[in-house]
Amino acid sequence: MTPSPTQVLSIKRKVLAAAATLTMVGGVSAAATGAASAATPACGEPCISVFSSELGTYADPNFVEAVLGGGAAKVGQPVGLKRASRTDPSQDFLPGGATGGSKVSDFYADGMVSAEVNRHYGHLDAVQQKYAPFGIESGLCVGLARVAYQNEGLTLQPCDVPATTVWIVHPVPAATPYFAIVNASTTDFRRPSAMHLPRNEVASGKPLQMQVRRLQFRTGERTLPARQLWGAVFGTLR
Repeated sequence: MTPSPTQVLSIKRKVLAAAATLTMVGGVSAAATGAASAATPACGEPCISVFSSELGTYADPNFVEAVLGGGAAKVGQPVGLKRASRTDPSQDFLPGGATGGSKVSDFYADGMVSAEVNRHYGHLDAVQQKYAPFGIESGLCVGLARVAYQNEGLTLQPCDVPATTVWIVHPVPAATPYFAIVNASTTDFRRPSAMHLPRNEVASGKPLQMQVRRLQFRTGERTLPARQLWGAVFGTLR
């Protein structure tokens, strides 16, 4: 089901609000999200661009989520990070919600996530990232080929595949405008499987395929490494 413009904008606000709650200084991250963004003009304001806090900031995302290997809209195509460009349609994604809204509980009502995932995360925001080069939906979403396992690469999958194409905006206790992004197929709720930037490839300067790994909480403050913290901006790259 294609969301209406009203639904898309509602999801946009909720994802940004989830990011905003992670900072101690009210309004800082919400203001920062207007500083820069990444998508083609054809995709425009509704498009969402996910970036890694290891490589960029809200003011300058630098590298953003993209379909690799030429950007082909086909099942199994790898998804990773590329240098942000307003002319590259492989970076065009639209946020999608469930029928009733953008909470994990709404995806549960649609049969897209398990009862156990809903029990742990039902109150959190969730989203599908729909591949939409030049703003045209492909029917494919950022996801996993099977139930999340360690070091599994992100790929394009049919948007109607349950759980593996649903991503949960997971707040972290430490004061930061960034957040973890957990895959809804996770089965380990102490250390859930979440988006991860491979350590040994961060400095390569080449397109990077993203992975899922169990969250690597550190110390009593339960902080996370930058490779597992993400931000999101909306609209066309200036």
